[in-house]
Amino acid sequence: MKVNRLIVLLAAFAAFSVQAAEKLSVAATAVPHAEILEFLKPALKDEGVELDIKVFTDYVQPNVQVAEGRMDANFFQHQPYLESFNEGKGTSLVSVAGVHVEPFGAYSRKIDSLEDLEKGATVAIPNDPTNGGRALLLLQKAGLIKLKDDSKITATPRDIAENPKDLEFYELEAATLPRVLDQVELAMINTNYALEAGLNPTEDALIIEGSESPYVNILVTTEEKKDSPAIQALADALTSEPVRKFINEKYEGAVVPAF
Repeated sequence: MKVNRLIVLLAAFAAFSVQAAEKLSVAATAVPHAEILEFLKPALKDEGVELDIKVFTDYVQPNVQVAEGRMDANFFQHQPYLESFNEGKGTSLVSVAGVHVEPFGAYSRKIDSLEDLEKGATVAIPNDPTNGGRALLLLQKAGLIKLKDDSKITATPRDIAENPKDLEFYELEAATLPRVLDQVELAMINTNYALEAGLNPTEDALIIEGSESPYVNILVTTEEKKDSPAIQALADALTSEPVRKFINEKYEGAVVPAF
């Protein structure tokens, strides 16, 4: 009887050890996603989940890595981008939780106001469909252009119906946009890349999205893993009060909690 009890106890301890040592690999862009994940690591470790965070500088590989099973989840994108990626790549990644909004902004080192944009000025926007469309919608809101369909989130420069200033658009990879600020009159930059480049969105952006932005950044994984205890623990942690406080205090309005 004592031997059987010992075997049961050892089995229970082994199961607990495996659970306590469970690793969860998450792909993220550096700012603010990886910073938020790093903030959560100690609390999650206490819950038996050890985060392995890998930083990426692009918006493609984090999804590829998860879709191919090389990483468990990613945290870098919003829902419109995820839907566009799934449709274009034939993947079926899913959202687990909405965490924050990074208000998209327009930046310049050559002008102090959008009113200073001269005829024929150059404007750099992201070359992926959803962020490029997001940039154009923001420029439309500022009154600089008019789109054929003023609600199309995947609009491109070809969808511009009215361009009174004859703005010249350049579509570039989102990560490179801060580096071309000296070469164009205006660059439409995602907040994560703006922060990485030392820009302060609340002070430096000539125009910026409001807190009503629908582009909430999400935790993403596969259908098979979305209900796993480790993924759910991460989702709960990302939408906790300590994270809300961390985001508000660290980013001072440049990143806005969405929960």
